[in-house]
Amino acid sequence: MRLRIAVELDYHFPQPADVLLAVEVAQLPEQRLVEDLLTIDGVGPLRPIAGEEGIGRRTWMRADGPFSARYGATVDVRRDPPSFEGLEPVPRRDLPAEVIPYIWPSRYCESDRFETFVARTFDGVEGGAMLAAMAEWIHQRLEYVPGSSDASTTAADVFVARQGVCRDYAHLFAAFARAAGVPARLVSAYGLKVDPPDFHALVEVWLGGAWHLIDPSRPGPVEAVVRICVGRDATDIAFMSSFGAAELVAQKVEVTRLDEGPSAME
Repeated sequence: MRLRIAVELDYHFPQPADVLLAVEVAQLPEQRLVEDLLTIDGVGPLRPIAGEEGIGRRTWMRADGPFSARYGATVDVRRDPPSFEGLEPVPRRDLPAEVIPYIWPSRYCESDRFETFVARTFDGVEGGAMLAAMAEWIHQRLEYVPGSSDASTTAADVFVARQGVCRDYAHLFAAFARAAGVPARLVSAYGLKVDPPDFHALVEVWLGGAWHLIDPSRPGPVEAVVRICVGRDATDIAFMSSFGAAELVAQKVEVTRLDEGPSAME
């Protein structure tokens, strides 16, 4: 399917600050970038750098006063609906080096605090079926409530509150997966049907020797997700990291499908 992405960011920086922006679509085999353009006003020289795992691109800049960023992209996404049937976890001792950081607890995913819960709750379920059961557990028991969490909310907080937004669902799922010994990383993305429209967060798990997308919050189909970058948790995948005060003026994210019907995937 062909998707059109439009982003508008307007902020004000009362003092000079270093800013790391991550809004550009990652160029990957299952999502072909047709065209894109990023324009930024109110900043110093731009310095692009590669994202984690070489996925996507971030841009360093120096902001002071009014800040405006506009990003537009057209993307052809060719991804089959996810299936976890028959997928087996890889033993920890056989994990490739680049995957190992995603089995450890991180700032927002305290997986060590969920080991007993996960072992008891998902006892007797293994491999891909276990990951699907975890996603279903979270989807059924959490309530999607915009504004119910903030930048300090962790997976443990979400587990207690039983509510949150997409990044909270993703943090809790990643913590569950890591607690079971399955590497899990967060994914920043654009998603069709995300409501309210915003940047989206979901998860990739390492099963059967490959990464597989899974979305416990389920605002729309995973096959209509466009990845931006990946990382251990929200620390690594934020669309904008500001090393100084940033005041929101306006923000807009739109994802529109430009074609219809199954022929778009052919």
